[in-house]
Amino acid sequence: MKIPGRLVGIGAAALLVGGVTVAATTYGANAATESLLSQGRPAMSSSDELSSLGPGNAVDGNTGTRWASAEGVDPQWIRVDLGGTRTITHVNLNWEAAYARSYQIQTSADGSAWTTIYSTTTGNGATDDLTGLNGTGRYVRVLGTARGTSYGYSLWELKVYGSTPGTTPSGSPTASTSPTPSRTPSTSPSPSRTPSSSPSAGKDLTDPRKKDIAMQLVSSAENSSLDWKAQYKYIEDIGDGRGYTAGIIGFCSGTGDMLDLVELYTQRVPGNVLAKYLPALRLVDGSDSHAGLDPNFTRDWKTAAADTAFQTAQNDERDRVYFNPSVQQAKADGLRALGQFIYYDAIVMHGPGNDGVSFGGIRRAAMAKARTPAQGGDEFTYLNAFLDARVAAMKTEEAHSDTSRVDTAQRVFLNNRNFDLNPPLSWKVYGDPYSIPA
Repeated sequence: MKIPGRLVGIGAAALLVGGVTVAATTYGANAATESLLSQGRPAMSSSDELSSLGPGNAVDGNTGTRWASAEGVDPQWIRVDLGGTRTITHVNLNWEAAYARSYQIQTSADGSAWTTIYSTTTGNGATDDLTGLNGTGRYVRVLGTARGTSYGYSLWELKVYGSTPGTTPSGSPTASTSPTPSRTPSTSPSPSRTPSSSPSAGKDLTDPRKKDIAMQLVSSAENSSLDWKAQYKYIEDIGDGRGYTAGIIGFCSGTGDMLDLVELYTQRVPGNVLAKYLPALRLVDGSDSHAGLDPNFTRDWKTAAADTAFQTAQNDERDRVYFNPSVQQAKADGLRALGQFIYYDAIVMHGPGNDGVSFGGIRRAAMAKARTPAQGGDEFTYLNAFLDARVAAMKTEEAHSDTSRVDTAQRVFLNNRNFDLNPPLSWKVYGDPYSIPA
């Protein structure tokens, strides 16, 4: 049995996590007193992997959107126009999995002649918090010269801090107070791969075993099976107004994420069996139409699903759009593996966004009732509030009125205080029993 996968607004590409900037993470000892110069400013890049992964995503203040360069090419760069000459004291880079091994931070007065104010050849991804910088210019550029992976370069956020010449924000770092750039908050000697509010006990959901558990749990609700890897070939129109729903996470022809997936697959494997449907997918985006897809799209989808490159593309888009943003937000909220999964399952069904029945709205409603652990609240109390808000959202749509994936699954784990989501696990969805052994 396939249950409708998301409450994403028709025509909205699934890219945002509630439209909320992660506020629980402190970037550098003086970030609170510095002026953030880059947010919302015009940005340019040397290349973009997809049209939906443009440079503006890195300066929009939203940790659910990102810029990504073309894959497999060095060098690549992203730059932001600060609108006038500024003194640069602090740059924060929040890398996606595709990080830079070697890169430079550069400033320029005119966008042509560049001065390097920081460089490294030992980048390892996650968050690089570069304090104690000393530069001046209107433009700031991150120039990647050696990739850390086989992909390209990708940033969730590029934040530039400093001041207008002649002013000195209170508490701003200067060369005299921090003689060499620190790549992490002062409490850590090397770049940390998780926000400072991340749980310290147990493995989080990015651990391969825990991630596989999360995929099985979602599949039990979405596909009535624990075999999530059998779902690459799944495709049907479930009559929810979103056109075709397909693949391991319910990519939809009407909501943009199926289009993004096929674009990525075609970039990696030009001439694949689905490439010819790209014009039609662009046409039907935002509707439930099958125009240009029938009669052979479902057959060709199943053919593509046997290609490991298409399976990898599905995995990568699942992680980019759903898994990584939800886990990142959960970590910032101070939640352990169970809370990370609760966020992930919510974004799979309800979709990113900030309206009342999307992930952001559910989280906002929960935070109105209880504080997150990162805010000093109790994890059990907050997660109960989140699940209450989610159940309320589910009941607004008939297709999701059965709330057993919360009531007899997630709530069971929570009541058992299994915050690390450790097996053995036993639960029910739609009355069917499932278990994962230790």
